Amino acid sequence: MTLSLFVFWAVMVSLLTSAAAFYAKRYGRSEALVALYVVLILFANIIASKIIRFDLGFTQIFAPAAVLIFAVTFLLTDIVNERFGRAETQRMIFIAFCSQIVLVVFSYLAIHTAPAPFFLNQAAFEAVLGSVPRIVVASLIAFLISENADAYIFAWFKNKTQGKHLWMRNVFSSLPSMILDSAIFITIAFYGGAIPIFGLIVGQTTIKWLIGIIDIPFMYLAKSILNEK
Repeated sequence: MTLSLFVFWAVMVSLLTSAAAFYAKRYGRSEALVALYVVLILFANIIASKIIRFDLGFTQIFAPAAVLIFAVTFLLTDIVNERFGRAETQRMIFIAFCSQIVLVVFSYLAIHTAPAPFFLNQAAFEAVLGSVPRIVVASLIAFLISENADAYIFAWFKNKTQGKHLWMRNVFSSLPSMILDSAIFITIAFYGGAIPIFGLIVGQTTIKWLIGIIDIPFMYLAKSILNEK
């Protein structure tokens, strides 16, 4: 992925959070944010097994394709935490966690149900949805630990800064949870194979953090939308 395409992708997905913030402001509810969050989490699980190349101009790094989506989910948790509080954020995380289990169950059933004799794409179907069990387990464990860590760290930063310096909370509260998520997921999912574990951890964390920086203006935009009189 080129740098221009990378920025375009990050900005477009981040804009979705602003649209969700309009809904949250208009109705004073979090359903749209929760729905968007769950959709992104589920789709990230589908594309997580593909490793992609990021061309930053001066260097190239590698990370699972889901890294772009997961980076934006951290922004969504920050927005919900900012507007609705930690309890609502944890409820959203729990809903997404349960949704991932449902996705795994029905994906398994769809893969292992006998295909029609004229269906010739079973191998491709399995390649897309047939994530090995360790990848699924890695995703769920990393998701549960890192998302809750992000919610707690963000709330702690908000309390320490007395509600000020939103950009600082968005960047620095997410970084520890990004590192934690990358280390847990990459290690469990790919350890023991030919894939460079440390390089993927660095690559995934770097991409997530870069998107976190790109997200800062959208975080302020979402906050202004939510707090608008």
